[in-house]
Amino acid sequence: MSRTLLTGLRLPGRPGPVAIETEAGRVTWTGGAEEVRERSAARVEELDGVLLTSPFVDAHVHATASGLLLDGLDLTRCASAAEVLAAVAEAAGAAPPSAVVWGHGWEEDRWSGPLPTRAELDRAAVGRAVYLSRIDVHSALVSTALVDRAPDAVGSAGWSPAGPLSADAHHHVRRAALAALDPAQRRSAQRAFLDHAAARGVAEVHECAGPEVSGRADLADLLGSGHGVHVVGYWGEAVDTPQAAHTLRGETGAHGLAGDLFVDGSLGSRTAALHTPYLDAPDCTGNRYLDPDALAAHLTACTRAGIQAGFHVIGEAAVEDAVAALEEAARRTSPGAVRAARHRLEHLEMVDAGQAARLAALGAVASVQPLFDAAWGGPDGMYAARLGPDRARGMNPFRALAGAGVALAFGSDSPVTPLDPWAAVRAATAHRTPSSSVDEGTALAAHTAGGRYAAGGSGTPVPVTGGPASYALWDGTQCLRTVREGRILHGTGGGPEE
Repeated sequence: MSRTLLTGLRLPGRPGPVAIETEAGRVTWTGGAEEVRERSAARVEELDGVLLTSPFVDAHVHATASGLLLDGLDLTRCASAAEVLAAVAEAAGAAPPSAVVWGHGWEEDRWSGPLPTRAELDRAAVGRAVYLSRIDVHSALVSTALVDRAPDAVGSAGWSPAGPLSADAHHHVRRAALAALDPAQRRSAQRAFLDHAAARGVAEVHECAGPEVSGRADLADLLGSGHGVHVVGYWGEAVDTPQAAHTLRGETGAHGLAGDLFVDGSLGSRTAALHTPYLDAPDCTGNRYLDPDALAAHLTACTRAGIQAGFHVIGEAAVEDAVAALEEAARRTSPGAVRAARHRLEHLEMVDAGQAARLAALGAVASVQPLFDAAWGGPDGMYAARLGPDRARGMNPFRALAGAGVALAFGSDSPVTPLDPWAAVRAATAHRTPSSSVDEGTALAAHTAGGRYAAGGSGTPVPVTGGPASYALWDGTQCLRTVREGRILHGTGGGPEE
């Protein structure tokens, strides 16, 4: 197979041009401009000033929901109930009667008026089933026709006869909405999302699936897509024995039993578990979906099975439960076994310095989303509205986590925030609480090597000699090419890599 030599490249934070040589999907040489003259290759590309990085890893995505949004009902720009209802009416008019009108992204905190009622949604939908997830995907506005497809939602936790559904009621209607997708529609949405990821320099995504998020058929389709973007699947369902852990992983094809295994919900929907009430809901401290015994049992079973485990945790009470469960699992097994498993905590937004040190001691990975701070941080953001400015300042403390030695893996939680890795890097370096920001090198590492580490691998923020020929080429933040193990996923370059 022929060798390819790319010259004139820049590396992040380093002076002077560099070159990289690849062959058979591996990096065979890297060096400076002076050494290039000594190399010969079948194909040479002069890339004057183009930036070279490892491809990005998005450590937390929901592929089908993200793909549906790419050409679907995007409500993120709606500023009122009237705009949401108009968008639904237009979409319903174009949809087959049996289809679910699927939308995402409404955020009432940015509105001046009330949410639409179910009756108003029914009128706009002219009898069609409608599922509209809030920006955090922890609650949804739904039509009566969708509730009719999910009768268990009625009267369950989080039920409302007229307003948005959260908690168990939301999980029931979401499952019904997903069940209405035919396989071709689902696979098309997944492929569209993976193409979108590759076009943004992302060559690996971690799908956070589960019975309350997507479903086994959805995960199976994604893992079997054959797309060049590598999919690491996580399945969020608790077990209590090593045999159950092995069985469940085998049945789902998941890499680990982690991801969106919910300990609590979200701050936006007021379902994140807090020690003290929400500022704007004084009688509410959020939801706990798993008790401490179940958390410890799951971590212990997975540790003994040699399987990565983990949870979705956001609120301070949920974080403490998860940290204590990791410590209990270490007592039941051993600290070394827990460290070796690299158990993951998704989001980990309300974590203090003491908890960070405890997590570092047990080798936990923090799978975090910098664009959460960009969207909802600051003195006037959603965090401050829910918690008050003092409590909100402690949200998403990336610098404290990194300083304590906790491994960071950056992601988007797409479709909650956009899959845009350079925007995430900027958000981490320009945190709305400056003392929580990290430098660009740390941020870039968290979005590249950190993601691979989170899934049990290793790597560096830039390609190295002897490693896989996996890289991204950039003109500013525009991705020119994404390559994984020699295969071009996005862009062109004088012929396919071998």
